[in-house]
Amino acid sequence: MLVCCTGGEEGDLNNPALKEPGMPFHGLDEVAQQKLMESVRPVELANSVEIIGFDKLHMLGYRDSGMDKSPKNLNPACFHMADMDEATGRLVKLIRAEKPHVIVTYNDDHRGYPHPDHVKVHEISVRAFDRAGDPSWYPDAGAVWQPLKMYYSVWSRSRLTAVHEALLRLRGSSPYDKEWFSRPNMDDRITTKIRIENYLWARSGSLRAHATQVDDKEPFWFGLSDEELAEVYPFEDWILAKSCLIIIRQTHNILKAIFSPA
Repeated sequence: MLVCCTGGEEGDLNNPALKEPGMPFHGLDEVAQQKLMESVRPVELANSVEIIGFDKLHMLGYRDSGMDKSPKNLNPACFHMADMDEATGRLVKLIRAEKPHVIVTYNDDHRGYPHPDHVKVHEISVRAFDRAGDPSWYPDAGAVWQPLKMYYSVWSRSRLTAVHEALLRLRGSSPYDKEWFSRPNMDDRITTKIRIENYLWARSGSLRAHATQVDDKEPFWFGLSDEELAEVYPFEDWILAKSCLIIIRQTHNILKAIFSPA
């Protein structure tokens, strides 16, 4: 399942093709564009969900907070302004109902892209992981359920370097400048690499479904074809942040060390 905390209502229109004659955003002023954006974003999300193959989509029900330090951050209805315990409780209720074994969320280093909603998603995800299995939290939110693992998604330096070098070699230029390479390197924290070359079509297709957010001619996202990317960097990278299984395994190893002969 996928949980989205906001509807993305305050997002920018990042695809210039949608403003061309005959396209839905052509000739709209800022107010009309925002109104259309609010109706388009749910459709884009539904299309993306279908491409990836999620069996369920749950909306947590908050409004998009806009970019960092935007006046929209102060909207009482936005996710950024939501009470932390109340927002965590909404997620705990879903976890207890759906009983996931693994939760994937944004990582804990937001220096590269400090979007307030991404920060809050991380914060409530970590709390919900810890509280979903604790009967003292949210007793009216259903029977307790303890997820087994939590992973952080990460855009690794290894991936960035591989794609950058491939773009220079194959296209002659790359959008990944010095600013990108000055961002924090989290590669030493990566615990899990999954080969996804057979599923890149789903990743790129689901991203293209968010047509207002991404320009499918932009090399930042689509400079390499799926086939080229499969040759260059066929992995998705993750950080194992929490694991009940690791605690059990560590305990087992300690007991084995105690009771095994020298």
